[in-house]
Formats: sequence, C-alpha cells, structure tokens
Amino acid sequence: MTFSIVGHCQRTGMHGVAITTSSICVGSRCPWVRAGVGAVTSQNITDPAIGNEVLDLLAAGIEAADAVRQVMGNRPHAAYRQVAAVDHDGNSAHFTGSNILGVHAVAEGQRCVAAGNLLSTPDVPAAMVKQFEIGAAFHLAERLLLALEAGIDEGGEIGPTHSAALLVAHENAWPLVDLRVDWSEQPVIDLRSCWQKYEPQMMDYLARALDPASAPAYGVPGDL
Repeated sequence: MTFSIVGHCQRTGMHGVAITTSSICVGSRCPWVRAGVGAVTSQNITDPAIGNEVLDLLAAGIEAADAVRQVMGNRPHAAYRQVAAVDHDGNSAHFTGSNILGVHAVAEGQRCVAAGNLLSTPDVPAAMVKQFEIGAAFHLAERLLLALEAGIDEGGEIGPTHSAALLVAHENAWPLVDLRVDWSEQPVIDLRSCWQKYEPQMMDYLARALDPASAPAYGVPGDL
C-alpha cells in the first residue's frame, strides 16, 4: 500500500520524506517535516495526527526513538499504523503495528529509515537505505527521490501506485520542497519530472519569500 524513506542531511541540516502509495493524495496525509526538528511518515492505515505529535516531541528535545514510543504506546488503533522518523541529530526510529497489511519491512541506515507495507519483497526498504547512503553529495530532495526510485527498482509495492510526494524542510517555517503527484498511473516518474522542473527555480522562490526586491523576474506576461 505504501513505501517511504525519511532522511536527514548532516551537511545541510535538511530533513525530508519521499513516499508513494496505491491510494490518492499521499502527500496530504503521510509525510511531515519541520525545520531544525525532524521528519516523520505515518502510513498503512493512516492517522495524520501522528506526524505532528512526533514532531512536537522532537522539538522538545526528545530523541526519535523515545518520541515514537511515547506517541504510539497505548495509542488507540496503533496496530494499524506504521511510523518512521528521523530527529535533528539524524537518529532514526520506527513502529510497525501487528495489523500492518501484507509483506512489510523496515530498514534503518545512516541518518535515514525506510518502511513499507504490501511490498512485493521485504528487500525494498534495504534497497532504499543503500541508495540514500551512497548519495550524500546530492541535495536531500534528490537523495530521497533516488532512494524511492531504488525501492521501485527492487520491486516496490505488490500492486500499482497512484500518488507520491517529496517533502523537505531546511531553515524556514515552510518546506523548501513540497512536491506532490496526487493521482497518476506513474506517480514517481511524474514526481521526478516535477522535481527536475522545480529544482532550477527553488532558490528563486525562496528569495521571493525572504527578499522580494532581489528576486529574479517572474517570467510571466506583463512582468517587467
């Protein structure tokens, strides 16, 4: 039903999530990031409240493992949830309930954790972690997307996926990267295309937020 990778870039301090699933609009429910704090994904039978609850604990200085344990311990319906998180120091943590769908697996690596359910093979998360670890020179969004693509190459979900998302936080209250494919027959391919179009403009949009007078022209009709 879903597989994802959550990661932290030691070089830049960025946190992010890349995720894809068989259902619609995964980016609206599952990935959560906060600048200087961490990143979380809540998946399988999704409870969107989990992401911000874990991030709030991370923001209070609690490490990822304890934050996930506190949020998921004795939580109603926890058996249906799968959670993965990385904190501001790159520590990772995860939770997989007893009622998770199909073949499911989790793999932790250096400053990352990958998780999935209804997988074609339990090797998918490990392939994602391996790709993430060898891509340290890339922008975090690129590393996460490459890892997601590695999961697909390893077999991905047992059935088709229809939505995908790429979410990265850096230094501001809003995400530096927030790209979503809400419905498609090839969501990760479309997400790659969106990232390729967005990356060259990414810092321009940041400049428009922080210092509009110095930002480049918009390149639209009537823009002088």
